[in-house]
Amino acid sequence: MHSLLGLLLVFAGSTFALYLLSTRLPRASTLVSAEEAGDRSLWFPSDLAELRELSEVLREYRKEHQVYVFLLFCSAYLYKQSFAIPGSSFLNVLAGALFGPWLGLLLCCVLTSVGATGCYLLSSVFGKQLVVFYFPDKVALLQKKVEENRNGLFFFLLFLRLFPMTPNWFLNLSAPILNIPIVQFFFSVLIGLIPYNFICVQTGSILSTLTSLDALFSWETAFKLLAIALVALVPGTLIKKFSQKDLHLKETSNAHSLNSRKVT
Repeated sequence: MHSLLGLLLVFAGSTFALYLLSTRLPRASTLVSAEEAGDRSLWFPSDLAELRELSEVLREYRKEHQVYVFLLFCSAYLYKQSFAIPGSSFLNVLAGALFGPWLGLLLCCVLTSVGATGCYLLSSVFGKQLVVFYFPDKVALLQKKVEENRNGLFFFLLFLRLFPMTPNWFLNLSAPILNIPIVQFFFSVLIGLIPYNFICVQTGSILSTLTSLDALFSWETAFKLLAIALVALVPGTLIKKFSQKDLHLKETSNAHSLNSRKVT
């Protein structure tokens, strides 16, 4: 009960701070009035039309308040990631539209990693019991897979991030329960989500000519990410294989030493 109350307080405080940041905007001469921006356009977009509208407003606003737009975008991204709220792909696309393909990619990769780590820490402090209570079977299955791949854990985490069907939000929440080191967790997110972030940001860089977001969720994209995920799994498999071989050799040498002691 105390952990749930603490989580709700953190969530409420973060929501209120983001609300103030998105509504108390400095004046901009490029916008005729505050009503032109519209309160709705500064909320999280849910479709292509809202995404394009938000992009146009922020690009105009960015001409005079570049730092403020940067701060607003980073805050919104970290808010979504830290509280495992779906829809980060829209913000990836928006990053490409606002900051260009390369700066947008760098920004998304860093924010994804920092936000996912924030989710990790929140789960570690407030959410362990809640996650185990509501998802016992999923946690048990993932725990088994993590233990099986403990020797090549980093490459296994990369595979999970690159695999297009992995629920990243659940992996962020369950990571502290699975005793995944936070450093490995951070860099697996940073590296593992580069391909998907790249696709989204590149899409955002041509947002003005885009007619549909189906390309982000097409089978072609899924197969590309799957191929990259399988490649990422190879090093972990090799490490696991050689580790088992090394363990077998150690066991054999220990057995020989014991037998020699018995003979003497």
